[in-house]
Amino acid sequence: MLLTGALTAQAQSSTPLAETPVCSGPGAKVALECRTWTEIDAALKQGMHTVILPVGGTEQSGPYMAVGKHNRRAELLADRIAETLDSQGIATLVAPVIRYVPEGGTSPRTSHMRFAGTLSIPPEVFVRLVEGAAESLKAQGFTTIVLLGDHGGTQGALAQAAQALNRRWRGTRARVLYVPGYYRIIPGAYADWLKRQGHGAEVGLHAELSDTALMLAADPSLVRQQALAAAPQKPGTAQGVYGGDPRHATAALGQRGLEMQVSETVQAITAFERAAP
Repeated sequence: MLLTGALTAQAQSSTPLAETPVCSGPGAKVALECRTWTEIDAALKQGMHTVILPVGGTEQSGPYMAVGKHNRRAELLADRIAETLDSQGIATLVAPVIRYVPEGGTSPRTSHMRFAGTLSIPPEVFVRLVEGAAESLKAQGFTTIVLLGDHGGTQGALAQAAQALNRRWRGTRARVLYVPGYYRIIPGAYADWLKRQGHGAEVGLHAELSDTALMLAADPSLVRQQALAAAPQKPGTAQGVYGGDPRHATAALGQRGLEMQVSETVQAITAFERAAP
């Protein structure tokens, strides 16, 4: 009995906690955190110089999407962008997603902080966080550091950080590329495309049709699809949905938006690299 119990305990202790090992998925090839320091150092010495720093945010997204929406999309899209760049001869890694961003005040609670699950940091802390991460990557030898923001509220701060860093790094080989088109294409060309498909009244600003469709195409596990289908009425601002209506969102509609984001960003990075001295 004692021997059997010991063997059982040993078997249990050797079982990995992760059902799906994070470094065995599709994005593992480009994920910086899935490489050892010696592997990263070797890649830099072999000519790799481009890294993407994705920025998400932990915020409410209505009753039907998990608060990690921006983080998951930023991660998956950055991976896809890096893989596409790699296929075009621009070796690229993806740094871990920045998950803490300004989301509103805490006392009193304002903006998304009015809803449970949102995490917010002061704007000045966020800018310094981005700058610190970029400085770390530069110190290691990366010379093209790409900032991608999945959250609308961080776009101005990312532009500010990029400008400050590029001034600070003047005279060095390192530079920061902030890609506003990664985010702007969603309320722009993608929203226009959805309207042409007959969904004009359902497109809003947050947690509505386009937002939900993008999430369904990226990772449907973050969407409560049964609850969405059974919703008795159109959710509004009291539920955290700002304009529009998410109830008819589909992965097929979202796929088009993701493709637009990837294409827009790959073009911007490729043009930036080609123009480099």
